[in-house]
Amino acid sequence: MSRTVIITGGANGIGEELVRQYAEKGDAVFLADVDAEKGNTIAGRSENIHFVQTDVRRMEDIQKLIQSAASKTGKIDILINNAGVSRFKPFYELTIEDWDDVLNTNLRSVFLASQEAARVMKKNKAGGFIVNIASTRAQMSEPNSEAYAATKGGIVAITHALAASLGDDRIKVNCISPGWIETKEYDQLRSVDHEQHLSKRVGKPADIAKACFYLTDPENDFVTGTNLVVDGGMTRKMIYEH
Repeated sequence: MSRTVIITGGANGIGEELVRQYAEKGDAVFLADVDAEKGNTIAGRSENIHFVQTDVRRMEDIQKLIQSAASKTGKIDILINNAGVSRFKPFYELTIEDWDDVLNTNLRSVFLASQEAARVMKKNKAGGFIVNIASTRAQMSEPNSEAYAATKGGIVAITHALAASLGDDRIKVNCISPGWIETKEYDQLRSVDHEQHLSKRVGKPADIAKACFYLTDPENDFVTGTNLVVDGGMTRKMIYEH
């Protein structure tokens, strides 16, 4: 049976792969992104893909997105909060405008979209699924990543809070923390890039799609509130300084 899937930030990278794969499964996919040109191009590839231009920082845009999907199909089964930006700037140069932009895009949008989608999902007999895309940077950092790290840590936390709040409505809420997922020129990676992973390769967007399919499997009525790390073992590798 076809399901209704909403994917934010679906015009590029991981989001684009998620849109493609869910559409290939026959689901009605609503691609939300600010990039109208790319969004319309992707939507033109399949009758199962519907583009809704969306600035996830704006409540009005989120409401329009959810209403568009619900009015077209009569339901919402899956929401994947994938939209995100990064502003890696020296800490002393990070402005409040930079901070607010990253927080509003990456974290505030998860709250807004989840709240609006859940209002519709809880009407479903089977409930629904929310998957939030976090990052291994929620647990580890490199310099000058304060805003991005804060949002990804927040996504992990709001995931288990939502799972607790929405359990009675049969809505399962989980998050995925990708490690290094190469979204552009995979064939240009060096051997050392692959070998530093326990899996011996850098990740691909398809690896995240597989994780999403697991968490949104119609028979999944048990896994909720978890953070699934998909990083080729990189964050579990012990590193010694030479």
